[in-house]
Amino acid sequence: MKNTKKIKLFIGLSYLLIICVFLYFFFSKFSLSEITSYDFIKNNSAYFDELKNSNIFLISIIFLALTILWVFPFLGFGSPVALMGGFIFGKWIGTFVVVLGLSIGATFLYIFGNYFLKQLIREKFLNKFQNLEIKFKQSEFNYLLIYRFIGGIPWQLSCLLPTLFNVKVINFFFATLIGIIPQIFLAVSIGSGLEKIIDQNAEVPGITDIIFSPDIYIPISAFFVLIIVTIVLRKHFYK
Repeated sequence: MKNTKKIKLFIGLSYLLIICVFLYFFFSKFSLSEITSYDFIKNNSAYFDELKNSNIFLISIIFLALTILWVFPFLGFGSPVALMGGFIFGKWIGTFVVVLGLSIGATFLYIFGNYFLKQLIREKFLNKFQNLEIKFKQSEFNYLLIYRFIGGIPWQLSCLLPTLFNVKVINFFFATLIGIIPQIFLAVSIGSGLEKIIDQNAEVPGITDIIFSPDIYIPISAFFVLIIVTIVLRKHFYK
């Protein structure tokens, strides 16, 4: 128990230190007024587009590596990465890179939790999710796939909870890879739509121009439909 507390303290302090160092170097180069200005966003959009066109393979590998690090050890979640992936790469390449990066990072987090946090997770969550144990034993991959698709649990915790059921690493990876595609694709599509709007407008577009753009309202509408579907499925899955 003492070792678990030490690990938690170490992870928390390391995460806080990394964030502080990043913010220090970032804001030493850019001011808050700069990064919130439309010109800054538009100029960097053009920069990323030029960078992508010059060497898309290298940029994809770098973004993939940063996405993995974002999930583990930084414990970030998927939405910011998905929006950024769509903004830089567009819908299709963005979805592929983001889904692969999140899946690898989540698998690393699961392996870490299985070795170092398993006892803590069992103490905190076993009673609450014990009813899922029978389901996972019946068909580990299928139920893990449903579990990843319907969500409803914070991303970091959703990567650690399967340690309760001793799922195989290979099943965890592929279930995550397939299960998160729908929501990630929709988030990436929104990021891609924002990039198109910024590219087509020299001045700041109005909120109605953004919302009623087909590149924005179609994925947002689909996202709300997906939320409703997953809420219905959660009631049956977690019952």
